[in-house]
Amino acid sequence: MDRPRKPTLDTVAGAVGVSRATVSNAYNRPDQLSAALRERILETAASMGYAGPDPVARSLATRHSAAVGFMLGQGLSASFADAALSIVLDGLASTVDGHDHCLVLMPGRDRGGPRPETVTRAQADVVVAYSLPDDAPALTAVRARGLPMVVIDQPVLPNTARVEVDDFGGARLAASSLWGMGHRRFGVVTFALHPDGHNGPVTPERLASTSFRVTRDRLHGYLDVTGTDTPVWECARSSRELGRAGARSLLSSTPRPTALLCASDELAFGALQAVRDLGLRVPADVSIIGFDDVPAAEHADPPLTTVRQPLAEKGRHAGELALRLLDGGRPGEPTRLPVSLVSRDSTASPK
Repeated sequence: MDRPRKPTLDTVAGAVGVSRATVSNAYNRPDQLSAALRERILETAASMGYAGPDPVARSLATRHSAAVGFMLGQGLSASFADAALSIVLDGLASTVDGHDHCLVLMPGRDRGGPRPETVTRAQADVVVAYSLPDDAPALTAVRARGLPMVVIDQPVLPNTARVEVDDFGGARLAASSLWGMGHRRFGVVTFALHPDGHNGPVTPERLASTSFRVTRDRLHGYLDVTGTDTPVWECARSSRELGRAGARSLLSSTPRPTALLCASDELAFGALQAVRDLGLRVPADVSIIGFDDVPAAEHADPPLTTVRQPLAEKGRHAGELALRLLDGGRPGEPTRLPVSLVSRDSTASPK
């Protein structure tokens, strides 16, 4: 027995007694029809089991998918564990959502960004790159497709829309506040300098060749105040577990640092636990500063002093830039958002 054929635009048009284009307009250009006619078409289509035009077929015909691709530096699990990224992504999604565009996530691997094949296959008309290394292969795939691109934070690319924050200035602000309190022995816990999974001490050679602009700028901001001989521990990811291990290593050295500067709040949360592991107290024995000001920072034990960056605004602005590029606009000059220091109970003058 033959299976019944799936209904199409033509079968719905025949049942209603209108043209194929009129049925298409009921879904794609409802302003072209009267409310009564559109309702009659949709009711007839629903009774026949027709759900609407095939979006894949439509994108092939128009060569437009009405989608914004979002390239992540790491896998989905690690990405959604990053509170700062979640806030940025929410700001982006809320901006794109109101303009009939969908968001296509392209997960990365090992901090190196998505595979080029993922970018080649993605149904997207514009791409947003979030914190990728300078040499990410996915960037070449975007250029090969000729897609417009928005960069959040990094890398710095010509003829590309970009939104970032003052990472160097924010880091310098954090270090200067500790210096002003009287601290002279520092340690720095940073996230990746290279997408190679390294965890451990940072050498001058490794810092000089880093492929992540944000890491480089924040480190230079810290060291501009504390001195280039300040010990730095690199974590392959911005995670509490790695921040805890890095802080324990730095605090086990002699002389012990009286203050730790952490490149993210997640790393700082791990550092808070490391201080407790060693039987020390924050801030009586060690002061700790983070970077981001995610919601959990205010509720940490003790509440975390941190550099606040406008995460939601960064995501919203990236979404606005993506929509502008979709409409044929030009990238324009990069946008740099301001940062500020939020002083809480995790910092104090050294003993």
